[in-house]
Amino acid sequence: MGFGSYDESEQQQESAEEDDGEAVTVHEHDHDGKMTVESSASTDELISQLGEMKDDE
Repeated sequence: MGFGSYDESEQQQESAEEDDGEAVTVHEHDHDGKMTVESSASTDELISQLGEMKDDE
């Protein structure tokens, strides 16, 4: 066979019997609540800290 050739018999659909794993539930841990963070730092202080972190990079 040349480059890029393949055996068509290898392209057949796999049977469902070969699936030995469980289905993945992607919404198992969804959370519809809200998150709040309380801090004594002002917005200006937080922006200053962010700037310092960016400078460190």
